[in-house]
Amino acid sequence: MAACQPLHSSSQKPPAARTTNPGYFLSKPVVLWLSFGSVSLALLHLICCPPRGAQEAAFTQVLQYANDAYFKLTSGYENTTLFSFRSWNSGFPGLAFFTFVQARHNCTYCVGCLHARFTVSCRGGDQQRCDYSDGRWVWAPGHARRYNATVCDVKEEQDCLRNGRPDTGYLDWRWQPAGCHLPAFDAAAFLTAARGKHVAFVGDSMARNQGESLICLLTAAAPHRLVDQDPMNYRRRFVRWAFPTHNVTVSVYWAPFLAQATGRCDNYDMPYTFVHLDEPGHRWAPHADTMDVVVLAAGHWLINPAVYHKGSKVVGVHGNPELNHTKIGYATPLREVYRMSLERLSSGGRSRTVVVATLSPSHFEDHRMDDPMACAKKRPYREGEKELNDMEKELRRIVVEEAEAAAERNGPNGEVRIEVLDVTKLAAMRPDGHPGPYMHRNPFANGVPEKLSTDCLHFCLPGPVDTFNEILQQIVMMRR
Repeated sequence: MAACQPLHSSSQKPPAARTTNPGYFLSKPVVLWLSFGSVSLALLHLICCPPRGAQEAAFTQVLQYANDAYFKLTSGYENTTLFSFRSWNSGFPGLAFFTFVQARHNCTYCVGCLHARFTVSCRGGDQQRCDYSDGRWVWAPGHARRYNATVCDVKEEQDCLRNGRPDTGYLDWRWQPAGCHLPAFDAAAFLTAARGKHVAFVGDSMARNQGESLICLLTAAAPHRLVDQDPMNYRRRFVRWAFPTHNVTVSVYWAPFLAQATGRCDNYDMPYTFVHLDEPGHRWAPHADTMDVVVLAAGHWLINPAVYHKGSKVVGVHGNPELNHTKIGYATPLREVYRMSLERLSSGGRSRTVVVATLSPSHFEDHRMDDPMACAKKRPYREGEKELNDMEKELRRIVVEEAEAAAERNGPNGEVRIEVLDVTKLAAMRPDGHPGPYMHRNPFANGVPEKLSTDCLHFCLPGPVDTFNEILQQIVMMRR
């Protein structure tokens, strides 16, 4: 066996002896450490001195980018967050802590199934399901501070910052699904996935709330153009935006019953609404054959008084004790309008994705709608702190069942893909995200009134509803 050779054999030159450069006052390692210290002090100044909201927002965007980039580059997660940012408010206000969470690399994540759950394929061959509809809200300072709602022209009643809402903590939470990572919204990725497509929101005011959220998320990052809107813009019955760099169109159609309806839904002075269960709404139906991604969201108006027709025949009423007709309730009409809409969107031979959004519950709870103290909570509910009532559970269940039935009718290789955007739990856990009295401009400028209309249904923009579009982005990016 050959003997070990010395480190510097005769054929190798030994390293040159270290010499001292008389031109340097300090050695290079010392210079490097001093540079690192200077940068650290600068970061500490940035953390401690600016207004709290500014520094949190700045760091959150950087950390969210790092988390999302890491998610794309790695094959799986033991935990769901690579870096996190939090402020320690006890003793040293504003001091930042960065946490590294170890990840494992034996699984890969993809997306795809009716409920848009994340499917995890592990190297060992086992399959895991990661359901974005189940999870919790975690503190993430600045996560929802992504756009100026006044600039993107949202409905004024949901522009909470413009209206003077003083607390902004509702913008500092993100949805953490149980067992997977939900990336932050990426406007460029969404537009790329939707290139050449018409994205349409059809339904009630929650469909509009989500549609305006998407428009704001996109207009904040990409060239855009307002194409058309309701002549009386305050009514928000229709709006369409174009994003020419990707030839993407986003439209919002007011159709609170999905079906053709007249009466109270267009004129609040009317006592009830007349609904034709066998006809799609007149605003969206003529454009149905142009739609490539359709988000359907309805349910809240179905619990209001209505007279239901099929053809020229009245088939039942709901909430109208003075009318001598069969009491039909709300469940049957809800099932029928979703079935009719899904059948219409499954016809015509156009390849498209139909996304059925589940109920987003309100948070009036024990308060009247004119109570200025309604939905005054300042943080999300924790797991088990808020339970759905029976009606909310039924409204969600019906929508899911009709989506599943439509998907089965279309078959796995059909031209139309049906997905469920199941937001009921994540929305139910956000009583803090509504405008409340701040649907009005500076509502308490002259003291607290005894009565004041409040909004505990829609979400502030920006706000929790932006998470709906984070999930929608994953659905749009799915491969068929």
